[in-house]
Amino acid sequence: MVAGPAGAARGSLRDLAYDALRRRILDAELKPGARLVERDLAAELAVSRIPLREALRRLEADGLVLLVPHRGALVSPFTPADVRDLFDVRESLESLAARLAAERAEAEELARLAARLKAARTAIAAEDRGGIAAANAGFHTDIVELAHNPLLSNMMRPLEARTHWLFRLTAQRDPAQQCAEHEEMYEAIAAGDGDRAAALAHAHVVDGRAESLALAEQWAHPVIDPQRVAASRRRRA
Repeated sequence: MVAGPAGAARGSLRDLAYDALRRRILDAELKPGARLVERDLAAELAVSRIPLREALRRLEADGLVLLVPHRGALVSPFTPADVRDLFDVRESLESLAARLAAERAEAEELARLAARLKAARTAIAAEDRGGIAAANAGFHTDIVELAHNPLLSNMMRPLEARTHWLFRLTAQRDPAQQCAEHEEMYEAIAAGDGDRAAALAHAHVVDGRAESLALAEQWAHPVIDPQRVAASRRRRA
């Protein structure tokens, strides 16, 4: 069934709300654990609650929002345990992706990785933390795509937003070091050296684990009760 004008309009409003909230979460404007008040968000984004709720469900699927039944929504707490679990998965799957990319990527596809490296260097020079995070997350996403393994892509896709979020929340890590490690990975992939690409990808993820977990302790709530947070009322001044 083809959506009529009303359905199309609602879909565009849903996408608008999704894109706006996703950006605000990934840019850490909305902090982990922050309550999302539907009434206030609908007014800010100039959308009704129906497309807003659809957007929130999409963000929940991305792992960025937690919906508490009959209570409300909040930005996912993204605890140190969540960060640890993300690293556990990335260590295995990203090294596989790098190996396959080295074996399967076409020469012209490597230009995408080179462009990400250039964007990262430009962002570092401008001290643009958001740009650095976007370029670094995009570099990892491109490697998965260059692996040409649909099953792997489907497994990694739900992690993309959380990986971008991680890069943004840990933007104070040494960006020059991360860029240098990405350049080594690029060289191994471009050379078709699967073993080296996999080893470098694994080492790259492992290298960021301890510092990222330490930073996660700084933004995480010591104790968080989603039911209580979602049910809380924010008073207007």
